[in-house]
Amino acid sequence: MLTGVWTDLADLVLPAECAGCRGSGLPLRQGACPACAATLQALRPIPVRPTPAPSGLPDCVALGAYRGALREALLSYKERGRHGLARPLGVLLAEVVATAVGDRRPVLLVPVPATARAARTRHGDHLRRLSRHTAARLRGAGWPVVVAHPLRALPRPDSATLDSAGRARVAATAFRLRTGRLPAVRRSAAGRAVVVLDDIVTTGVTLAAVARQLETAGIPVYAAALLAATARRERG
Repeated sequence: MLTGVWTDLADLVLPAECAGCRGSGLPLRQGACPACAATLQALRPIPVRPTPAPSGLPDCVALGAYRGALREALLSYKERGRHGLARPLGVLLAEVVATAVGDRRPVLLVPVPATARAARTRHGDHLRRLSRHTAARLRGAGWPVVVAHPLRALPRPDSATLDSAGRARVAATAFRLRTGRLPAVRRSAAGRAVVVLDDIVTTGVTLAAVARQLETAGIPVYAAALLAATARRERG
């Protein structure tokens, strides 16, 4: 395990609103007030799995449930322009990777790619940013880590507007292999635990689609590491 997930990092110059509770006029550390920082620090990664799980879904580990301070911090990062949160959230995600892999050994991280539209809206690929900080944290703790981007995301509807069946249909054709990168990625994957990174898991269809694409290319996935897991909500 890694240590000092949140409190050992230097303060950032960030907006006065806490990323975890949205309270104002509070002392902040890495964008969170002391209470929210303590809540995030106390989270411990656990295995999660949607029910029912889609075919091809790898073993999944998440930092916590998609609620409270963790939910608000993710929304602040993804939807409210708090890009400085990439560092502390990436550090938290490193804890999840360490738990998912277990013994310290070489790892290949594959973040789920954002669509071009999402990247424009959020001024960059939010998981690509997170993966850089995750890798840096793991390397600092002695893990041999490589980050690879063998997939690109095709245009698709916002998953928040879809029910579980719609998500499954969209996910099946949501990603395409970057064939020119595959030989290098296969070499990097040799002898490493391949871990797919995502921020939130709901139905698991996106992670399953990514894993199938990678395994078709000869890159077997060991596990998926997530910041949060949310309960499924079927639309009537």
